[in-house]
This record gives sequence, structure tokens and C-alpha cells, in this order.
Amino acid sequence: MGYPRKLTRRFRAFDNFAISFTIINIISGIFSSFGFGMNAGGPRILVLGWVGVSVMVLFVGAAMGEIASAYPTSGALYFSAGKLAKRHQGAWSWYTGWLNFVGQVGGTAATNFAAATFIQAFLAMQWPSYEATPQQTVGITAAILLLQALANTYTVRLVALVNRISVWWLLIGMVVIVGALTFIPDHHQSPSFAAHFVNNTGFTSAVYGGMLGLLVTSWTFTGFDGSFHMSEETVKATVNAPRGIMRAITCSAITGLILMLALVYAIRDYGHAASADAPPVQILVDALGPGIAQFLLLIVIGAMLFCGLANMTSNTRQIFAFSRDGAMPGSRWWHSVSARTRTPVKAVWLAAACPLVLVLPGWWSHTAFTAVVSVNVVGLFLAYAVPIFLRLRLDDFQAGPWNLGRYGRPVAAVAVAWILISNVLFMLPQASPITPDSFNYAPIALAVVLIIATVWWFATARRRFQGPVSYGRPDEVAAMDLI
Repeated sequence: MGYPRKLTRRFRAFDNFAISFTIINIISGIFSSFGFGMNAGGPRILVLGWVGVSVMVLFVGAAMGEIASAYPTSGALYFSAGKLAKRHQGAWSWYTGWLNFVGQVGGTAATNFAAATFIQAFLAMQWPSYEATPQQTVGITAAILLLQALANTYTVRLVALVNRISVWWLLIGMVVIVGALTFIPDHHQSPSFAAHFVNNTGFTSAVYGGMLGLLVTSWTFTGFDGSFHMSEETVKATVNAPRGIMRAITCSAITGLILMLALVYAIRDYGHAASADAPPVQILVDALGPGIAQFLLLIVIGAMLFCGLANMTSNTRQIFAFSRDGAMPGSRWWHSVSARTRTPVKAVWLAAACPLVLVLPGWWSHTAFTAVVSVNVVGLFLAYAVPIFLRLRLDDFQAGPWNLGRYGRPVAAVAVAWILISNVLFMLPQASPITPDSFNYAPIALAVVLIIATVWWFATARRRFQGPVSYGRPDEVAAMDLI
């Protein structure tokens, strides 16, 4: 790929799968967005939407996996965009990299903010006199980011170990939650309840309300590019990185469907749960009682913390690679690697500081915080779409060992089409009447990111950034390797 090796290859196939599986994180994703789905389509969209969107995401993952096999670098999406573009390689690479960076920062911020919110819900259940405040939520989020940065500062072996633990935490946690919801309640909804439709979005169109409900699954299935970003630290990356992407999506789709069904059939009072501050927590309390619900809430909080850690790890590698090519302010700082730990320590702390900056508006206004992090999913999926779209335009795409053969182009076409459809849904109004609190700020947040990137590009970047940098011929680069 034209770079000297600075990162150690300590990630095995399972480790590579683990990071994407942890970032997707069905427990965190479903518990964070289930309440939205209860009001936008109800059980019918929660269940059938999960199946349909999971299939579409598999197309996206397969198309990304083919590119990951061809270009297994930490730069991942922005690197491959620069290599696949026929013209204006620097511009394609620039926009992809910044969309990916902002999306990942937003993902880390949103996940850890959600974890802080659930921690406070747990504290309120334990001590009824406890009152959660926005300031406390921001403070807890800052503490979480600090701990995750410390974990990422040490060797990649520690990160790999934590991600292995997180996989079993998610799988065993899912079994415990599903088992409790299946065997403890003395009453469940009838099988036909999965077809029950609800539209409490405020919009009169049932079709529109149901389409919005598809976002529950789309919100969950983000971050599987983590396997791509860890390529330079994965053994046999040309095969293990794409397999990690596909295995993470497949396992998440199956286990997520089981968890979704368990929650749907455990609902007692639908209206009461749907209007609660945390609908999934209310479902647990109604079906299992506060004691068991409180224990299961610990599993959910643990899953969210693991998710935030994996998000930060992936973001760190993207920062490392992007700055290695001189695309970030202070690039020489962010792509340096610790001689002791063999990790990009400075990039780790930048990956912790940026989400903290995004979280700070939540001190004054939850709406302001939502506006800042709403670009998370839109930014990430647009970054996914660019290299896949550019691969579609190539007649001479040089596939790696893991490839789709003659199905590569059709799969890529379906992937790009789905990303465009889902991104339109993410930017449409999601509740009516539209007020400052219910307004969907994703288009504004995305526009701000693109305007800043464009002004920066034409002001200075286009003269100094031409896309991924080559450090020389393979033999010259090999002589630079520090490992």
C-alpha cells in the first residue's frame, strides 16, 4: 500500500470481527432506539424492518469487504476512495475522510452519552431520591471518555482482549435478557402482535411513519468499518478484514432479531411503555419487576461502554492514517506511534477530546447535543457510499483475495442505492408538529460539515493534499519498517 509499517499485527481473525461486532452492538443500538420504533411503525416495523434493513446492510458490508480486501489499510474508506477515483483523487479522498472522521466522533459521543443516561437511570432506580441533570450526564460522559482513552493508550493486545470480552458480554448478555423476558413473565403478547402497526409520529401517512421506523435498524448497524480500519493490525488482513465485516453484520442481524422479538412480546401496557422516558427500561420493569430490570440494565450499560471503547479505537486508527497523509491540522502529532506500546497515543487522546467537545452543548440543551451528533449516521454512511460508488465506475477494479466475482458490481449498486434511501430518511422530519425540539437537525449538521470541508479544501488543502501518500517502492518502504 506504500506505507512503512508502524503498527503491530496482533489482531487475529476473531479480534477483527470483535471490534465491528462490538461497535454495531445490538444491545446498545436496540435499547437506545427501541422507543422511537414503538412510535414509528410499532412491532411490525421493528421486526420486519429489522429483517429487511439487515439484508440491505449485508449488501453494504459485502461491497465494503471487497474494497477492504483490495486496500487493507488503516485509512480504509478515504484511502480506497483516493485509489478508486479516476480523477480528482485528492478531493474524493478529502471529503470521504472528513465525513468518516466526523461520523466516528459523533458515534463515540452519542454512544457514551447514551451510556451516561442509562447509568443515571440505574442510579435513579437504586436511589429514588437521585435526580439526573444534564450537567451530571455530561460529567459522567467525560469520565467514560477518560477511561476509554486510557484503555486505548496501552498495547493493542489490551484492546484486542477487551474486544474479545465484549463479544461474550454481548452474546451472554443477550441470552440472559432474552431468557428473562421469555421465562419469567406470566403473560406474553400473542404471535400476531408482531404484525401490530402504530403511528404516533404525528404524521397522517402510515407509510411515512413506517419508513421512519426503519431508522431503528439503520441506527444500530453503524461502525462495521472498524474491521477495515484495523487492517494494518490484523494478520492476513486481505481475508480477515472483509470476513470480520460480514461476520459482524450477520451475527448482529441474527442475535438482534432474537432480542427484538423478546422485547416486543414482553410489552404489557403499550401506550405506557411507548410514552416513557426510556421505553425498553419500562418494558423490563413491567415484565420482570424493578429488581431484575435493574440487574439487566447493568448488562445494557456494560454493552454501551464496550461499544464506546471500540468506537474510539476505530476512530483513532482513522485519525492516525488521515494525518499520516497530511490531511489533518497538526498531522505530525497525530500519526506518531509510541515506541513502547506501538499505539498512536496522541491520536487516541484526540479521539477522546473531540467527542467531549461535541458532548458539551448537552450541558445547556439536549436539543443542541442532538443537533451536533445527528450527523453521526449520515456522515458514516456517506463515507461508506463514496468508495463503493467509485468502485462501480471502474471497469478494471483489481479485486483482492476476498471478492464477489461477477456479483461485485450488482452488490455495489444495491449498496449505494440503499445508502442513498436511508440517508434521505435520516434527514427528513421525524416528528410532527415540527418545533425547535422535534426538528431534525441532521441536514443542517451535515451542511455545516460539508461547508467547512469545502472552504478548507479550496483555501489551502487542495494545494498540499493529493490523496493517499506513497512513501516509495515496495523495497524502499520495507526498509523503513520499524517492526
